[in-house]
Amino acid sequence: MTAMTVSVLSVAPVKGLAIDHPDHVRLTTGGVEGDRAFFLVDAAGEMVSCTDIGPLLAHRAVVDTVTGALTVHGPQGIVHSAAVELGEPVGTDFYGLREVTGHVVVGWDEVFSDIAGQPVRLVRGDTGAFDVAGLTLIGAASTAALSGSDAPAAVDPRRFRMNVAIAGGDPLVEDSWDGRELMLGDAVVRVGGPVKRCAATTRNPDTGEIDLQTLKLIGGLKGRQEFAPWGAGFYLGVYAEVRVPGRVAVGDQVAMV
Repeated sequence: MTAMTVSVLSVAPVKGLAIDHPDHVRLTTGGVEGDRAFFLVDAAGEMVSCTDIGPLLAHRAVVDTVTGALTVHGPQGIVHSAAVELGEPVGTDFYGLREVTGHVVVGWDEVFSDIAGQPVRLVRGDTGAFDVAGLTLIGAASTAALSGSDAPAAVDPRRFRMNVAIAGGDPLVEDSWDGRELMLGDAVVRVGGPVKRCAATTRNPDTGEIDLQTLKLIGGLKGRQEFAPWGAGFYLGVYAEVRVPGRVAVGDQVAMV
């Protein structure tokens, strides 16, 4: 078997904003520490993300590891920076998959409403703001294999917003890991089902503009799954749950337990 290693790590403190690529992360039982700690809700209390609001992708959030302050950067520099002050409690439905409880963050309504072009509020979740599981994995060869007439250049893997990219395997090797345990650095994870892809992947990861029919590319690579865990559609990458917490760094070996 070809040796596999962690090639890229991706996190986004605010769900739907641009992702960062740290050289290491810590995996906890809830997923990647600090990833999707915050999310946005609209005037109706529904969760919204870059699937719905492209301009979010042109902004990046940073949480100070010492003070806990949140800073949002935009194309022209810092948009706003402030300590995180929690307000009223809320419960938010995530696509009917799970309910996430949390608290509205005071003082950010205007900032994010201006970015989104509609009234939204920032919420800090009591748990990570993930849809199904707190960790996602993908083979680097899988995104590299997405090509065709609709992909004039290599497809930017940032479009898929996966926590851990793994180099060294064949395309779609991760689809064979369901139910198996992997060692990632110091951590052990159990791989679950596939990730259903949505229109967020069609957006440019820098500008938020819709500029590539990624779902069509996935269909060309592996077809449309008609009988899949989250309904018929296009799937790429896999979910995982953390069995043994630990540190994971770029370059760490990946091995079956």
